[in-house]
Amino acid sequence: MSATTDHLADPELLATEWDLSPLVDGEEGPVGVERLLAQAIARARAFAQRYARKVEQLDAAGLAIAMHELESIHDLVGRAGAYASLRFATDTADPERGWLLQRMQECATEVETKLLFFELEWAAVPDERAETLLTADGLDFCRHHLRSARRYRPHLLTEPEERILAEKSISSQSAWGRLFEELVSALHVELDGEQLALDVALSRLQAPDRQERRAAAEAVSAALEPGLRTRGFIFNTLMHDKSVEDRLRSYPHWLAARNLANEASDESVMALIEAVRGRFDIPQRWYRLKAKLLGLDRLADYDRAAPVLAQDVTFSYAQARELVLDSYQSFSPEAGRVAKRFFDEHWVDAPVRENKRGGAFCSYTVPSVHPYVLLNFTARRRDVMTMAHELGHGLHASLAQPQGVFHQSTPLTLAETASVFGETLVFERLLEAAPDDDARLGLLAERIDGAIATVFRQMAMNRFEHLVHTGRRDEGELSIDRIGELWVQSQAELFGDSVEITDGYRTWWSYIPHFIDVPGYVYAYAYGQLLALSVYGRYVQDGEPFVPRYLELLAAGGSRSPQELGAIVGIDLADPGFWDGGLKLVEQQLTDAEALAAGR
Repeated sequence: MSATTDHLADPELLATEWDLSPLVDGEEGPVGVERLLAQAIARARAFAQRYARKVEQLDAAGLAIAMHELESIHDLVGRAGAYASLRFATDTADPERGWLLQRMQECATEVETKLLFFELEWAAVPDERAETLLTADGLDFCRHHLRSARRYRPHLLTEPEERILAEKSISSQSAWGRLFEELVSALHVELDGEQLALDVALSRLQAPDRQERRAAAEAVSAALEPGLRTRGFIFNTLMHDKSVEDRLRSYPHWLAARNLANEASDESVMALIEAVRGRFDIPQRWYRLKAKLLGLDRLADYDRAAPVLAQDVTFSYAQARELVLDSYQSFSPEAGRVAKRFFDEHWVDAPVRENKRGGAFCSYTVPSVHPYVLLNFTARRRDVMTMAHELGHGLHASLAQPQGVFHQSTPLTLAETASVFGETLVFERLLEAAPDDDARLGLLAERIDGAIATVFRQMAMNRFEHLVHTGRRDEGELSIDRIGELWVQSQAELFGDSVEITDGYRTWWSYIPHFIDVPGYVYAYAYGQLLALSVYGRYVQDGEPFVPRYLELLAAGGSRSPQELGAIVGIDLADPGFWDGGLKLVEQQLTDAEALAAGR
């Protein structure tokens, strides 16, 4: 399939803009957000007056009433927050949108501080009393949430201390994170006489021509250089801020808070990390094969995403949409129906625009409305897979809406299950339609590249985070050169001698938002990818009887523990050999690619 030559001018793509009005009941702009926040603040004040210092006295019925009121308050704040943040994401340079985002964050913090007492008082309820309450009827909508919240007891501070941390977060983590996002969104890459958005320039790394890839990489490196010290200062500041909070909350190491939020033990996370790092031979083996297929002695870092076939396969936006929808529909009419609504009802914003946030994401928003998907569609085949990925998140969010505010979302470790599963559905459709072995090899190459990016590269980035966070705590503020050294060290472990790391690549850590927004997040990608591959393996093994179990898993949202959710589809997350099984599936794809390459 080929798109038009000027794929970024595709009229259908340019018309793809989301409609955020349902979040604010049609009152666009600041008016709707202010109304929602005013209601939330008033209800939070009334809630505090009714329940402060009385949580331990609640019976099961009283606890259910209180939790329903909290649910309503969270819905109001969530709708205002989603509207302000999604509107800001499409134009991070607009001062009015920036003002509204800041206004929302300040009001949301005011609500949070008024409600802090409830979490603290609930954590202080004696275990026996809490368990009696949790086994009562009427709490299905919040039972797992309440049980999970009690795991934080060793790390909670006093109410005055919690209030201070919550209020100061607006001028610390939130402010620095917003500044980083604005700086990265404003980056322009000068290439071939054009000023390109960062995402568009990075997509040129998938070009068949090596000179074009090298030029794109050098241009990206040049664009990253001017603001490098500022972004490095932001990173240093947030790492120190995290170290202070970890110390105050008695977390034993930099990743402990993230593991707790993911409902994952330190031991299970370390088992994952060590399992993946122990198989870095897989990406190294692939990169050596890829060098041969490209006629190179060795890949450079800018060659890793290169297609192994000379053909530059592109898709129009309409072609990508129809392929993804047909893949979902063929798997399950229900999945297809839900995915189609994203396009029919303007829940997707797809074109690349100046000052638009880079990358792609799915925002769950709140269960009373619906999720939204942001893309930066550049017509590459990888963009088709990204569309399938984000619609997988959208399917998960939509099916879990009946679970309500407290249980719609899963821990990050399970959040990638539906997205990677959706990608795999589309990949298998493309592979089935491939006309010959060369086309199949090209597809397998892209799939292996994707698995390496999601499993092995993310684990290398986890290693980078480990090095910089522990280094920041041991050495003090890290210089730009020192951060670059640690970035190269973590990447060199991944690549071995299979990839040359160029000088410019030393700064490429500096545009990755996860390091800023959600420290420790990245290992969840590897967790989710390996889990999703295992889940897809169950589908291949069981066929149609698997489909309702899979949809049940998604519909359960975060209402159960990860282990209980995995059991729905026959996956044992407590099995120490679980990770090896997923890694073997990736290795099998590599073996298949080697066989096809040998037959050329």
